[in-house]
Amino acid sequence: MQRWHGLEEVPGDWGRSVVTIGSFDGVHRGHQLIINKTIKHARELGARSVVVTFDPHPSEVVRPGSHPALLAPHPRRAELMAALGVDAVLVIPFTLAFSQLSPEDFVQRILVDALHTTLIVEGSNFRFGHRASGNVALLAELGARYDFTVDIADFTVESANGTPLSSTLARRLVAEGDVAGVAEVLGRPHRVEGIVVRGAQRGRELGYPTANVETLPHTAIPADGVYAGWLTANQELMPAAISVGTNPTFDGTARTVEAYAIDRVGLDLYGLHVSVDFLAYLRGMEKFDSIDALLDRMADDVKRARELTD
Repeated sequence: MQRWHGLEEVPGDWGRSVVTIGSFDGVHRGHQLIINKTIKHARELGARSVVVTFDPHPSEVVRPGSHPALLAPHPRRAELMAALGVDAVLVIPFTLAFSQLSPEDFVQRILVDALHTTLIVEGSNFRFGHRASGNVALLAELGARYDFTVDIADFTVESANGTPLSSTLARRLVAEGDVAGVAEVLGRPHRVEGIVVRGAQRGRELGYPTANVETLPHTAIPADGVYAGWLTANQELMPAAISVGTNPTFDGTARTVEAYAIDRVGLDLYGLHVSVDFLAYLRGMEKFDSIDALLDRMADDVKRARELTD
């Protein structure tokens, strides 16, 4: 799969494309439907499938300070899209100047000049151009003018209780610590990523050395508590007990994500980029009256996490 950062990186000899445009944060199950349909159309037409997205999130540019918590960074989204079979991902730097493009200029620059679009696949609520003034009716009108067709379809996926799945729902579930619910929305466990940094090293002193993960900006981090899941480092997936919070027993103030790789001895992960996948919520964050009480609970946490990830 090719990945381009900016329109100038699109090869000049790029052929016809079938395109879908959106933020696709999390590449959840609804996103997967629209991307799979884009791929299917491309194969039927002998064209190539392209997903167009933006960085930073448009809301941060037009309303500074409103950046939503992110379910997946762009490299992770590209990885997930590649697994679906997309031919290329175009990440457009979203600037104030770009936000002021008229709908027609938006279509001309991206769909016509850069990607030679023959078909675009979108949901019925798709908006584009300055102040989101373009809608699917205008897109179809521009398609007739510039010789591309528009496939507008319902890509709504509902949860078991009938709630439509969305990135907004996923963010709310993450904030609530409902990682099982998030997994239903995403079709996989929620993941956070970052560099392992040195912390207070209390876990090492207590016999449970943890990887203290400095998460990426705007990451959607689950609610404070203890979770079962996996820690991945150097492409190795390891069962883990994960703590999110401020370590109240030690009067901590900084909120951290720490993962203990169960039954692993002598791991040196400092400075490595790692990922943490959340499988199940075990309990809330607690302040213990003694170190012994904390150790008893930690042993139980690890036992439960081991069982769940076995």
